[in-house]
Amino acid sequence: MMRVAAAALALGMGLARGGAVVVMLGTGTPNPEPERSGPAVAVIVGSRAYVVDAGPGVVRRAAQAARLGFPQLESKGLTTLFLTHLHSDHTAGMPDFLLSPAVTGRTEGLEVYGPAGVAAMVRDLMRAYRVDLDIRLRRGWEPSIPAAYAMRTHEIRKDGVALKTADVQVEAFRVKHGALRDSFGYRFTTPDGKSVVISGDTTLSENLMRYAQGCDILVHEVYSANALKRRTPEWRRYHAAFHTSAVDLGRIAARVKPRVLVLYHSLPFGDPPDQIVTEIRENYPGPLIFASDLEVIR
Repeated sequence: MMRVAAAALALGMGLARGGAVVVMLGTGTPNPEPERSGPAVAVIVGSRAYVVDAGPGVVRRAAQAARLGFPQLESKGLTTLFLTHLHSDHTAGMPDFLLSPAVTGRTEGLEVYGPAGVAAMVRDLMRAYRVDLDIRLRRGWEPSIPAAYAMRTHEIRKDGVALKTADVQVEAFRVKHGALRDSFGYRFTTPDGKSVVISGDTTLSENLMRYAQGCDILVHEVYSANALKRRTPEWRRYHAAFHTSAVDLGRIAARVKPRVLVLYHSLPFGDPPDQIVTEIRENYPGPLIFASDLEVIR
């Protein structure tokens, strides 16, 4: 776990506010790093967990978090999923998220929110597992709760409120992820005013800065601008169009002024993580956390 800035060390104590807790279930990228599961962030509000993205390993990381003191992330609590976009590193854990909790404790259906195409993805995954579902649900071989397999999808097509309950409001907003038109970030706001913003994958986005303004916790992707210089021209062009450099993230954070900036989906490209921090510090002096899997931010 890497924490940067003395103020960040106080998270969970002096800087903590009520309303929502963030648990980093996965901080990785498509690179198969064993210590980092694929992108997945849990926002815990009261007795409920809201998970953003389903990268590889998400269900087992949630089980680990439950053992560490977050029972909301037990299988029975995995009932609400938001997808920022449909790239594989953010969705390869989807079959696990759809099906494993239904076998191991979920008693209600799953609500899935995401961009256009999410309904087809869920439908096709359930079809792909028809042999499994036939044995578990239709032939009587295994005790089962049919309601746990009910999948309800909600496709997001514009900025605005995606979900509102007595405990939380979730706003979706478009971000710029290269050629992918349908890519969203999310802002969670609780009645006490605490706010958590999750970028998903994006390059520098004015819309994100508008929705993230003054948030408590900004969870944002990042890559090292310095290390990118060693990549091939094709990769340099791709990352510049699809992702956010640490220098640009420093500019974003300086404008947004979050209580704390949290880095995930981080690409140092072989440089030490401190290189990313150094680049951010060119423009942003505030509290910062280079997140690890299972890190908790309050």
